[in-house]
Amino acid sequence: MDRLIVPAIGIGLALLAYQFLAGIKSEVSRVNVEDELELREVFFGEGDGKNYAVLCHPEDAKYPISSVFQDANNDGSAPAVFKLLDCDHVLESGKSVADRFKLKVKQRPTVFVSGKNGPPKQVPAKHLKTGNMLVKALKNLLVPKAEKIETTQDLRTKCLDKEVCGLLLKGAKTSPNYVKDAMSKLLVEFPKVAFAAVDTSVLYVKGLEAEYLPEFVSGQPRFVVFQKVVDPKKPDRLKTSLSALPTNGVGYGVMSNLVGSVVQKTATMQSVPSLPTIKTRTKKLEQEEANKRARRADQQKRAGSGGSSTPDGYFSENDGSKEGRKAERERRRQEHRKNNPNYREKTPEEIQEIERKRRQRMEEEAAKWNMAPEDAPEEGEPVDADGGDSGYYMEDGDEGDSQEDTTEDDDEEVLDLD
Repeated sequence: MDRLIVPAIGIGLALLAYQFLAGIKSEVSRVNVEDELELREVFFGEGDGKNYAVLCHPEDAKYPISSVFQDANNDGSAPAVFKLLDCDHVLESGKSVADRFKLKVKQRPTVFVSGKNGPPKQVPAKHLKTGNMLVKALKNLLVPKAEKIETTQDLRTKCLDKEVCGLLLKGAKTSPNYVKDAMSKLLVEFPKVAFAAVDTSVLYVKGLEAEYLPEFVSGQPRFVVFQKVVDPKKPDRLKTSLSALPTNGVGYGVMSNLVGSVVQKTATMQSVPSLPTIKTRTKKLEQEEANKRARRADQQKRAGSGGSSTPDGYFSENDGSKEGRKAERERRRQEHRKNNPNYREKTPEEIQEIERKRRQRMEEEAAKWNMAPEDAPEEGEPVDADGGDSGYYMEDGDEGDSQEDTTEDDDEEVLDLD
């Protein structure tokens, strides 16, 4: 027993030392409310650019800090620095911290996240039951992720209004693991680029899919990057442009190269005349997309072959649409110029003169048919040329029946009730 006493005492002292060091390590530091730079770093991430999880706890509080907050701090896996702050402290604006950032201090514990990801945002009470739940909530709030797009408003605010945005058109409700891994890597590689995803198996991005992307295939994702560029005609205005992967299917390598080229301004960008909108995917929209793709293929074929006409003289691509009629007019115009080598474009003065003469001819023709007021017959006089009794010029301009005809009609309408 004497030989075991000394080792037991050593083990006990080691455990006490470990608990003491662990307590020092897990102690949560307090934000110095008198240091403005530290406050701005905690609130807005100015400086080191870290994310913070802050517990509202007065300096003179006689109660201990929340066990949920302490357990989350001891866990060590949350992507945030844990701090204590007196939320009743009055700032230079005259408002307290709680009033300035609209914190509900009656909700205990009062925990908010802030820093690099934005100004203080309070953690809902449903995530403050255990330390493990708080850690999961902090990961969801602070770990960067692709925004979910469901409406046109989501598309504009979460993607199109950003300087650079990568949009993933998933093609299915859930993405394969390799797509999720690629997006996770892109979020870390390009922290200043916004990323979003839309389920195109049920939603349709009108103004984007038919015009700039390969055809939709179920389960095959597509990827496009939007960028705001300066309008050369209006330097004070920004226009939306895009660059897309030319084929279905994505991978981290091609996605990273595309985003990198857009950020470095080396990619070939296409101007977007009107912003895309989110619609429910329907058979009608899919048919419209198929028609657009067919017309574009016909136009490319015509451009390569120089155009062709059908036996009846109509342009082969003229399907009755606005684009088809325009193409038909252009073909006829070029054919006329080809058959008339001496043709030259009319000057604006010649066009105005032609228009003036056309209007003059129209007025002359109208004068032949219009009846002048002095030529109109008197009220009650017959309107026919030979002065017969076929009708009279009535006050409302209608032809009336003769008195004899009216009398005969009245006699005919009498019913014999006997």
